[in-house]
Amino acid sequence: MSNNPIGIFDSGVGGTSIWKEIHHLLPNENTIYLADSANAPYGPKGSEKIKELSIKNTELLLKKGCKIIVVACNTATTNAIDYLRETYNVPFIGIEPAIKPAALQTKTNAVGILATKGTLSSELFSKTSGKFASNIKVIEREGKGIVELIESGKLYSDAMKAILLEYLQPMLKANIDHLVLGCTHYPYLIPILLELLPNHVTIIDSGAAVARQTKTVLEKNSLLNLSAETINLKFYTNGSIDVMYSLLGKGFDVKHLNF
Repeated sequence: MSNNPIGIFDSGVGGTSIWKEIHHLLPNENTIYLADSANAPYGPKGSEKIKELSIKNTELLLKKGCKIIVVACNTATTNAIDYLRETYNVPFIGIEPAIKPAALQTKTNAVGILATKGTLSSELFSKTSGKFASNIKVIEREGKGIVELIESGKLYSDAMKAILLEYLQPMLKANIDHLVLGCTHYPYLIPILLELLPNHVTIIDSGAAVARQTKTVLEKNSLLNLSAETINLKFYTNGSIDVMYSLLGKGFDVKHLNF
């Protein structure tokens, strides 16, 4: 069981930002990544549909023998992870916007959050925000159009820069000193954001924390892969293989799969 793969799914290619952190921290682990690009973005779809898509992805990963499942999608975590944990007999790792560190570290008492509609409107986000950010100013922006541009291979486009400038304006006006990225597609924006933001603004994403939590849960359940066999890193997408390669680099095992 310990050399079975870690399963990772997202509403598209964005969760590969989480996969990179997991692979960096746990290089001996076999992994299977599912990019549900045909249904991206999950954000506007509503809670029941998001749950249905999460079940579909989970069941495919379980069929492929995964020992743990990382829900590498903020929207799927906030809308479906409780149900997944109650229903399936494997550990699940979720991801949510890192509001807590931003709220604890801010000096200007103002933080920005860029996330999808499905995350910003969720109960889990509301609870976390209320718990840690009730005494500071939180400027939330729904990142409409960002996921679609990344999924269509237009990460470094003029259109992307234009919508980011629009979303950042009210945050900069409010004098934020932390920007929380609340979608796993968004770490790929960091090179562009660094150009657009003043130097004093710290960008926070949850990737490294998710990798650490994955390692902790594997250790706790005696599921770390201690085998010396060659590892398998598999990627499946129901969208564009080329977009996946553009984010991962060539040399990976990426296949198209209808699911």
